[in-house]
Formats: sequence, C-alpha cells, structure tokens
Amino acid sequence: MNNKCRTPFFGAAALAIGLTAIQAQQAPALPTQSTQIPERLRNLFPPTPQSLPLYGDGEIPNSKPTPDGESAGLMGSLTKVSRPTLEVFLPAKVKATGASILIFPGGGYVGLTWVSEGPSIAQFFQDHGFAAFVVKYRLPSDVTMVDKSIGPIQDAQQAILTVRQRAKEWNLDPNRIGIIGFSAGGHLASTLGTHFLKSYVANPNQVSLRPDFMILVYPVISMDSKLTHMGSRVALLGAQPTDEQVKLFSSDLQVTDASPPTLLLHAADDRLVDVDNSIQFFEALRHAKVPVDVTIFDKGQHGFPLIPKDQWQAIAMHWIDKNHWADLKTQ
Repeated sequence: MNNKCRTPFFGAAALAIGLTAIQAQQAPALPTQSTQIPERLRNLFPPTPQSLPLYGDGEIPNSKPTPDGESAGLMGSLTKVSRPTLEVFLPAKVKATGASILIFPGGGYVGLTWVSEGPSIAQFFQDHGFAAFVVKYRLPSDVTMVDKSIGPIQDAQQAILTVRQRAKEWNLDPNRIGIIGFSAGGHLASTLGTHFLKSYVANPNQVSLRPDFMILVYPVISMDSKLTHMGSRVALLGAQPTDEQVKLFSSDLQVTDASPPTLLLHAADDRLVDVDNSIQFFEALRHAKVPVDVTIFDKGQHGFPLIPKDQWQAIAMHWIDKNHWADLKTQ
C-alpha cells in the first residue's frame, strides 16, 4: 500500500469509529438490540455438528479390548472402525420440523463410504429441516468383536435408542424418526427395520427400536448366495454361515405387517448389488401389506454415479412429504 492509498483508509476508519461513538451516545438502546441480533442470527443457521461416542462413557458391548485402528481409506472411506460414534447435524431453528433421520453409509461391511454417503447426506436433510444423525457403526471383525455378526445392528439400535431418549433435548418428535441406508448400510437399515422386537443392546426402559420409516438406496437385502453381495455377506457372517444365520440376516425373510413404510431406490444396471434385492424386499413388504414405494432407474449403476443427486433426492423428499413426516412440528 502506498502513501496515497493509506491516508484515505485511515481517514475512513477514524470517521467510522467517530460515528459509532456518536450513535452509541444518542441511542443507548442500541447495545440491547445488538445483543439480540446474534440470537436471531443463530436461529437462521444450523448449530455446529457434534460427534458423540455412541455408548457415551460406557463400555462398547460385544467388544474386545483392542487398539483403535480406524484409518482413512480410498475415495473418502473409513476402514477398521471399532469406536462407533453418532454425528449430530441439527437444523436451523427456523427450518426445524421436529423430524429426524439416521444415516447408515455403505461400504460392503469392510469400510464406510463416508464422504458421499455420510455427512453430505446429513447436510441435505438438515437443510430440509431434519435433525440428521450419521451413524459411524463398527465394521464386523473377529479381532475387535466377540460376535461380529451382531456388532453393526447393536450400533444401529443404540443410535435410534439414543435419538428417542434425547428427543426432548433436541426438540424432536419421537414418532418421526426415519432411517436411510446405502448398499451394505441399506442392509443394516433394513435389519434395524425388521429386528426391532429383539433388543441387541441394553434397553431397560423398553424404548421402541422401530424406525418410523425407511429409505433404502441400492441396498443389500438378502444373504442368500444366489442373490446377495458376497463381499458383504462374508464380512458380516463369515465364509461359511449357517442356514439359520442366512435366514436371520435376510431382511426379506424377516418382514412382518409391523415393518415400517419403506421407499426403495435402485438401478436396473447395478452390477454390484443386484436390483432383485430391492424387488424381493418390495414383494415381501407388499404381501405383508406394508406401505412401500419403489423407483428403479434403467441406468445408474451402483452408487448412482450416472444419476444427479438431486434427482433421487427429490424422489425421496416427495415420498417424505407425501407421508407428512416432514410437516412442521406443532407446538
């Protein structure tokens, strides 16, 4: 900055300071008004996201005492997750509807597709007035778990239990808690939506573990070797699961008339998770007379790289709005 530029700058600054001092003397009420402005601004923007240990200060159930080996993988993924967390994205107060949604990223039960199916999804729902909770669930491992097959569902149940227990604190409607899951996270979400009568975690107050609605995006549903994504099955159940395990973790075989209303989104050209997973689950829900909608894109592949995000997200929001889960909370 040369001398010619410096003088007007300091002159303008001095003038601004002088005017502020005069205004403060003439209008003593301004300090009171100015302290109210930050509160109004805070209502316009969402709070800073929080990361909470899923089990608080308590022990992680079904866990072996091992070092935390979590690390970043390829393309924004997380691997070797053994310390589950709940990532909290509350909406701005002016947008808050009282509805909430739990998010389960995919990753074949060997990683979490964190960047594309975690916080970015939470921010989308947050912007639509939802409280969004990304569940960083444990990845099945014989090294870190006593029984790796139930580790993820334990974390899923603990997540919905936590949100229901803290609904009043977060100004949420405990009867409008939905879930969304992608790929193997869709399998976990569908397991949560079909196993809610059996508690895999401590639940002394018998808080309902049933989601109020489900959105499953290119989900793994079946553990049948003829249909499943074998990588997900091996990671969760091992190389040689029993027939009982295969049946128990095939969500289409666990549907009842109490299963939550469901939206399914899949691509017909998915070469990783066959679209028949969604079709089979649709049929199971339909025959149980559970409200279910399905959209099958002719092209999209796994992960929907060929589909703009706003296209499938618009379908999801239309379905949510149609069922009034995003209606403004009545006081």
